[in-house]
Amino acid sequence: MLTFPREEYLARIAKTKERMQKEGIDCLLISQQANMNYLTGYDGWSFYVHQCVIVSLQQEQPIWIGRSMDANGARILSFLDDENIYEYPDYLVQNPVEHPMHHVAKIIQEKGWDKQTFGVEMDQFYFTHRAYLELEAKLPNAKFVDANALVNWVRVIKSPREIEFMKIAGQVAENVMQAAVDSINVGVRECDAAAEIARAQYRGTAEHSGDYPAIVPLMMAGEKTKTPHLTWTETKFKADEAVLLELSGVYRHYHSPIARTIFLGQNPPPIMTETAEIVTEGLAAALDSIKPGVVAEDVEARWREAIAHSSIVKESRLGYSIGINYPPDWGEHTISLRPGDKTVIQPGMALHLIPGIWYDNVGFEIDASIVVTETGYEHLFDFPLDLVLK
Repeated sequence: MLTFPREEYLARIAKTKERMQKEGIDCLLISQQANMNYLTGYDGWSFYVHQCVIVSLQQEQPIWIGRSMDANGARILSFLDDENIYEYPDYLVQNPVEHPMHHVAKIIQEKGWDKQTFGVEMDQFYFTHRAYLELEAKLPNAKFVDANALVNWVRVIKSPREIEFMKIAGQVAENVMQAAVDSINVGVRECDAAAEIARAQYRGTAEHSGDYPAIVPLMMAGEKTKTPHLTWTETKFKADEAVLLELSGVYRHYHSPIARTIFLGQNPPPIMTETAEIVTEGLAAALDSIKPGVVAEDVEARWREAIAHSSIVKESRLGYSIGINYPPDWGEHTISLRPGDKTVIQPGMALHLIPGIWYDNVGFEIDASIVVTETGYEHLFDFPLDLVLK
């Protein structure tokens, strides 16, 4: 049941070990679910308890350590041999005294790795402060260093099969946004529209299933268009108000985010139409600048240059890298299209450009999810950029 060929997992591990050697890391303890999946194929909703994958320079395969009831999931879905799948007893789950990291430390000691340099993901969602303290206490002779985004940077260049998955996610994204456009009408409850969006996300396409997104449907209507990242209520949509949408199509946890703006009426205020025109113009200019060899901050600079004739100011980043991910974020935590990011754009990178504008009197969002090619870029989905009037 492997999602990718065994050889692809081994190639990813080899690249990870190259980065480990450069940074003086003997063992890498990975807790981020996307990175665990990327390196082993393990995919389960078990990231609410402590689990990890450890990559050692002394061993070809990583080892997986998790809750006993989840170990068969690792045996079914990962490429790992059974001898590299370890389980801890259930009494350690949410135990106020003993901790799963005690079991992890015991395995590390048995492997003879307890005096080595460990890289840990210090700023990831699933690696808690207590987990770090327990590891430190149980492994007093080990050295711990921050390897927060080490695997994330290995992930930043996508394989052809990963790009194929993201294009399938893009097809799902088209269906998801169309479901939103069809279901959002005056008098409809926000929660009912959200239900139709979620249905489209899970349903996918005629050929492929959808998947759960790392971020739930975000929809901001009326006064809430002054800010992003809000969700639905039972409130009904009203005439002559805007609705901002941040959604995503997902396939095998690979994301193609999609954002658009709806106006529930035929006569949007001039400030909205003007904002839409300028933002669309700026996004087109930024996209036109993307090609291998360009620096990430220069893409954002091209956006600012294109809108310089207007009064629009966007203080947040223009975009970021995307790929495989789990809740609570579909961003890859590597490339940010903003001043100071000197990352050189390369073929196989996937980027989400979302020039959202949130003012007190207007909100507007559109976006583009793309993959960088040898000569430029390719869209992951095809959906009109226009302000949708209903």
